[in-house]
Order: sequence, then C-alpha cells, then structure tokens
Amino acid sequence: MWLAQPLLRLKLRRRGVQEPGYLLAMDEHFGHYASAAPPADGHTIWVHAVSLGETRAAAVLVTSLRARLPGMRLLLTHGTATGRAEGLQLLLAGDLQVWQPWDTAGAVQRFLAHFQPRIGILMETEIWPNLVAGCAQRRVPLVLANARLSAQSQRKTRRLAWLARPAYRALSAVWAQTQDDGARLASLGAPVQGIFGNLKFDATPNAEQLALGQRWRRHNGRPVVMLASSREGEEADLLQLLASFWPLARVDNEHAAIVSVVNEVQWLIVPRHPQRFAAVAALIEQQAFGVSLRSSWLDGPQPGRASADASSPRATVWLGDSLGEMALYYGLADVALLGGSFEPLGGQNLIEAAACGCPVVMGPHTFNFADAAEQARVAGAAQRVADITQGVQAAARLAVDANALAVAQQAAKAFARSHCGASARLTEAVVQLLADHPIIKKSPQVNAHGQPPP
Repeated sequence: MWLAQPLLRLKLRRRGVQEPGYLLAMDEHFGHYASAAPPADGHTIWVHAVSLGETRAAAVLVTSLRARLPGMRLLLTHGTATGRAEGLQLLLAGDLQVWQPWDTAGAVQRFLAHFQPRIGILMETEIWPNLVAGCAQRRVPLVLANARLSAQSQRKTRRLAWLARPAYRALSAVWAQTQDDGARLASLGAPVQGIFGNLKFDATPNAEQLALGQRWRRHNGRPVVMLASSREGEEADLLQLLASFWPLARVDNEHAAIVSVVNEVQWLIVPRHPQRFAAVAALIEQQAFGVSLRSSWLDGPQPGRASADASSPRATVWLGDSLGEMALYYGLADVALLGGSFEPLGGQNLIEAAACGCPVVMGPHTFNFADAAEQARVAGAAQRVADITQGVQAAARLAVDANALAVAQQAAKAFARSHCGASARLTEAVVQLLADHPIIKKSPQVNAHGQPPP
C-alpha cells in the first residue's frame, strides 16, 4: 500500500480530468490536513460513506444521531468525488469533511491523531486492514453499519482470509442489513451483533423533485420508461434494441404488437456515473435517435438535438445528465429498468425507486442487493426478466397498461413503507456502544512516520 501511493496520485489526476472533485485536497488521502485539528472533547463522530449511495444512506443515520447526541461534531469521509459532493449537504457549522486516509499505517495514524474521533462508523462494506488495526491500537470503537456482503464478495474475500479475517474480527460491532448478510459476515469472523434492516428504506425522497417529475410526466402525454443508474454496455444494448424496432414497417406481423408498444414509450436513460454522460449522448446519436439533455430543460423536457441521420428520423431519447436528481427522474418515469442488473455487475439500489412509487423491471444480476430485490419481486414492486430484450418488452407493456401500472405503483410504495426502522435501531446501538466506551482523555502521540510510540 505504501509503494502504491504514486499510482494513487496518478489515478486521482486522471479521474480529475473528467471529475474535478478528485483534484480537491489530494494530500488528505495521505493524512496531511490544511485545517486545524478539532478539539479532543469526545464530540467528534466519524462516519465513512465511500460513495454516493452510502452517503445518502448515511444522511438518515446522521439526522437520527444528531437528535440523540446534542453537540455532536460530524467528521465525514469519502472515497469518491460524487460521495463527497453529496456529503456537503449533511454538514452543519463545526462539522468536518475530508477524504478517507489511504490504507497505510502512517496515513491512518495521522488521520486518527488529527481528528481523534470518539467512534468510527463505516457504512455498508468498507473494510481496510490498516484502518481497522489503527483504530484498535488507539482504542477507537470502529463499527460496520448497514452492513452487507454478497455471496460473490464473500467468495472473493475468502481468498484473502489471512488479511480479511483479522480486520473483521477487530471491529467493535457489525450491524447487518439481513440475516444472510449477517451469516456471511460472521463466517469471516465479524462480530455481528444485530440484524437491523436497510437504512435506505428510511430515506425520504426529495418531495420537490418528486412532485416536479410527476408534473412533467403528466404534461408529457406519453408513458415514460427509464433505464436507471445504467452502467457501461447497458445503454448500447438498449439503444440497439430500440433501433431494431424502428420503423414498424420492417417488422413481421408476429412482432408488430410489441414493437408498436415499445415505440409508444418515451425512453429516458440516466447513467450511474457522471463522467459517462457525454459518451452516452454520443451513443444515442450513433443510433440515429435525437437526444434531449436534462441540463437543457427549463420547465420540462425539451425537443433537444435532432438525429444526425436525417434519412432515418427516429424518436428522441431523453438523457438524465445531472447529479442528485434521482427523485425527479423516478417521478418522471412510469417504470424503471434497473441499471447494473443487465450486465454481471450486481444491480443498483431499487429502494429509492420503490419509495418514489416507481415499479422496477430488473435483469438477472442483482447479487449486490439480492434480498431487497427478491422482497420487491414478491411484493409486486418489481419483476425479474432474463435479459434486456425481455426487460424492454415487460417495461413497455406495464407502462401502457394503466390498471396494471397503478397496482404496481401502490405495491412499490407499500414495499418501501413496510421495511422502515433501521435508523432508530442503529442509532440506539451507537449510543449504547458510546456508553460502554468512555472517553479517553489522552491519545498517544505519533512520530514523524505516523507511528505511535511502543
């Protein structure tokens, strides 16, 4: 890890070309901070939310913790630029936000010596051996909250059992999302102390965004199907499929009905990663579709750029090229195709879609959220298909069937409501753990290499 530091700097600079957020405060990755150290008064609660999804889940827990721990100072760390940008919304006066320390002993010790957190709360999956060891050395309780571990990740982790098992064992507590997550984590030595559910069910969609999206949907006059949080390869597959359905005259009678339904739908693509917005727009134009960018909309979807191929005019595809507006997009869509599930990527989180009342069609690959995906299917909030072709057909059929759509939308809302409560359980567990670990008045000093004395 120490030798790889130059490679990390190079990677950050390359990512920073498309996402300038990665160029911000790069020295923080290595435990060097421009700001003064906060008071070592035991009020600093450290929450690590690596990326966008974890940060949104952390928001629910942070709000609940503030209510139980008056005067707490939030220390928020991240590993991605999107996570850090989202985390700005969680900060109050006196709070702190930095990059997570690169996992060397020196960077970890400098981080802990500078901020002296009362407790560390890692969200979902983030286990770093030196970070865990450093917290144990300084007697900083470190927990894994809203924890999940897929069967695929469990198999990969077992290959590094010599490194992973000591790290999991050294955690102060693990609070898992599901029984299956808990069992898999316990098999690696993690001290699983509770099955609390998924924090993301407690998150409330942005009401203004949701209402605006729903208003735009009503004014659109056509059913809308969104490919939500799409990953590389999925947009190209969808666009090629839609292009094959155009025009209707080229289709035999056997397939004319479904092709007519697919062409009746307004298609919306919202990529998972912002650095791919331009590439996806180019893919849309390559298939001779027009493209309308969310960034150009004033009060609702606009016509956008026409197809470059005037000899083969096709419909316009909407592209969601903005961050932090998923509630708007789910409000705008009648049905969502679940990104990451049509390639072997494990699927994206479908809970926000359900909370917005947007039913989901998911592909075969949902191992990152296996329990939530299966529960949603059983509840009628989602349906599973074998591939993108079946997904397009199922989503289009549902979007144009008013009665079936209304039933699915109600099922999605009911599914989201029925799984709330994780934030209260997690907050109570954190408060109890703090009561069991009194404040340590003095923390050991570190030498020039970031190491504590013997």
